[in-house]
Amino acid sequence: MRWTLDSDQEMFAEAFGEVLDRAATPAKVRGWLDAADPSEFERLLANDGWLAIGVGEEAGGQGGGLLELALAAEQLARRAAPSSAWLATVLALPALGDERSEAAIADGTFAAIAVSVNDPLDRGSDITVTDDALSGTVGLVLGGDRAQLLVVPVGADLYLADASAPGVTVRPRALLDRSRSAADISFEGAVATRLERDAASFLAQAASRAAVLVAADSLGAASRLRELAVEYSTQRTQFGVPIGSFQAMKHAAATMLVGEEASRSLAYYAAESVDKALPEAHLHAAAAKAQVTRAGSQAAESSLTMHGAIGYTWEHDLQLLYKRAKLDVALFGQPERWNERIADALDLVPAG
Repeated sequence: MRWTLDSDQEMFAEAFGEVLDRAATPAKVRGWLDAADPSEFERLLANDGWLAIGVGEEAGGQGGGLLELALAAEQLARRAAPSSAWLATVLALPALGDERSEAAIADGTFAAIAVSVNDPLDRGSDITVTDDALSGTVGLVLGGDRAQLLVVPVGADLYLADASAPGVTVRPRALLDRSRSAADISFEGAVATRLERDAASFLAQAASRAAVLVAADSLGAASRLRELAVEYSTQRTQFGVPIGSFQAMKHAAATMLVGEEASRSLAYYAAESVDKALPEAHLHAAAAKAQVTRAGSQAAESSLTMHGAIGYTWEHDLQLLYKRAKLDVALFGQPERWNERIADALDLVPAG
């Protein structure tokens, strides 16, 4: 099956891409990453209303759904743009309720779910609560260093904490992929507000949404990696001819393109499935996370091989996209963990 976008979705992706082409040039992206300070880009996302995409108008958003968010994630990844604050926020906003969500979007406030990036979001946290005061530590919270609001799952409940409140300590953690960031967050009797939302249902939905958006990010990185590899194969020569004329290079590029197109259909379909709450939406999201990120990792390896020694250099943009694709594999759980979810849901009978 080949998934196609409607005209509005194509226009949205094109418009966002054009904004990023101006605002997130390679030179600017490198500057933000070298300084470890993406605040300029984050302010642009907030001030220009990109936090409102995928959020209903009743909650202060501009409408659209998970597919529009996936298209945005794809475009951000193509440019290796800093996206931890954006991704963490769009995952956390549904927990806040309409009034708080509207205020956060209007103020350009970033949020994050206090769950480790090593685990699927629906695992929850080990934080404890006594009289609405939180205690404990969560390691490697995606965007935790950029968030002003923290959605904290505690058992069956969700709590909202201010990241700057007394008793909250945020320790930034650098990742090999510098276009994303995380933080260890400790609570020592930090006062929080209990949200009127069941933690289990919210986290299950957030896990599926995260799986789709990370898959879309991997798709964007893989797409750009293929373009860079093909472009370079027409420039580099061996034996007096471009290496792109060699059969091995043609096969590698074709394999990357096939993987990219298959990943695009899977990621887009999973986004629609989760948005429409189809009966097997969680399995579609799991398949997207496992298969698309694995294909993205393979595309990164192929692109690096096609570039040869120049691909290993700090000066080449390939290293930014390579690290991005590799982090997507591990982000919110390795493919094996998501494949196990699919296997657990299948009525499998041992052979023979």
